[in-house]
Amino acid sequence: MNRAMIVAIDGPAGSGKSTVARALAERLGFRYLDTGAMYRALTWLARHDGVPLEDGATLADLAREHPVSFGADGAVEIAGEGVSTHIRDAEIDRLVPVVARHPAVREVMRERQRALGAVGDVVIEGRDIGSVVAPHAEVKVFLVADESVRALRRGGERPGEASDALAADLRKRDERDAVNTQPAPDAVLLDTTELSVEQVVERIAALVEERR
Repeated sequence: MNRAMIVAIDGPAGSGKSTVARALAERLGFRYLDTGAMYRALTWLARHDGVPLEDGATLADLAREHPVSFGADGAVEIAGEGVSTHIRDAEIDRLVPVVARHPAVREVMRERQRALGAVGDVVIEGRDIGSVVAPHAEVKVFLVADESVRALRRGGERPGEASDALAADLRKRDERDAVNTQPAPDAVLLDTTELSVEQVVERIAALVEERR
């Protein structure tokens, strides 16, 4: 019997990692773990409870006290609340980098991510999965794409926002996330600029088959 496999997919905002990871997990019959949703859920809870987003220690305590969980259908829950819809609000999108940059928060979240990823075959996506969360992952992929394409993809997630504002926001996000958005030394770099989701999934699925 083959042992459980971890597929780690990293990359900056708009590189396509969430869409690709979800589609890949469905194709392979693996679980899908969206680590970005975990930081979003904590950001939502902090706002809901009035916790200052600059207070890393209190945020880490909040994350430890209320670990994020996922339902069978991928629904995100924290502190007994279903937050799948709430965490996709534009406000949360803008605030989550402030929460995610705190080392104490990231350490608590990484522990939770390792626990969630420890059972069965799983596709885990985020920004430091292959390098920190799951350095032992059998398959590590780092997705990249041209900035203009990434901004266009973000526009699809945030309709109504001007393209120049989206591009500026993306650059700020890249600067904030840079320290935690580095490919693992053994990661396969994959440029998704001119590739469809299906093409990207096909290439990663081939890597999985090679390394089983």
